[in-house]
Amino acid sequence: MTYLDRLVFFIAALLVGCVLLAAPRNGSALTLTEVIAATQNVYDKTNDLKADFIQETTIKSINKTEREEGVFYFKKPHRMVWAYTKPKDKKMVINPQTAWLYLPVDNVVYIQNATDVFKGKAIIRFLSGWGKLTEDFTVTFASPEGIDRSGNFHLRLAPREQDFGVTAFFLILDKSKFQITQLNFTDSYGNTTRLSFRNIRVNINLPEKFFTFTPPAGVEIQR
Repeated sequence: MTYLDRLVFFIAALLVGCVLLAAPRNGSALTLTEVIAATQNVYDKTNDLKADFIQETTIKSINKTEREEGVFYFKKPHRMVWAYTKPKDKKMVINPQTAWLYLPVDNVVYIQNATDVFKGKAIIRFLSGWGKLTEDFTVTFASPEGIDRSGNFHLRLAPREQDFGVTAFFLILDKSKFQITQLNFTDSYGNTTRLSFRNIRVNINLPEKFFTFTPPAGVEIQR
């Protein structure tokens, strides 16, 4: 799997950790401590989820932006699916033992051990279900006000261990529903990625068999 493919799995950990926050007390703004505590509380109670996503990646060296869309599924521990539907079909499936990347346009499936994908300590902790937000990240508001121009929460998460050359992730959380709506980051090469999420559903009892993949007949398999 490529650098970006593995990084997408890390993004999933952030999405799960920041899906929904508790409502503010008496309509007042939450402090950073309260935001972190509420985020961790929701993560601990999230067993699985489904969300639509849009991924926009800008490659600095050629000044080109690629846009992809699809549906994301997650289930504790170590199970997820990224089902890309636009502009081309692509599917990434992972469970505790195996990771698959299926590219129909190339008629190929890449397979590797799941442990090779989740080498980052922060990833393992979050996807194992016992990660602690403040132990794995330095969390701050992204601005002195802690909100963007629309009044949504704007957070900066800096991984304590730099697994993928990303120094910080920036999250936007909806001011009324307190769901993550956007995630941005820039890698060490200056490439930027923006992920937008919508239609988030949690604890929908996704079956175990959903997180396995059988390569279609005739497909080339690369290990």
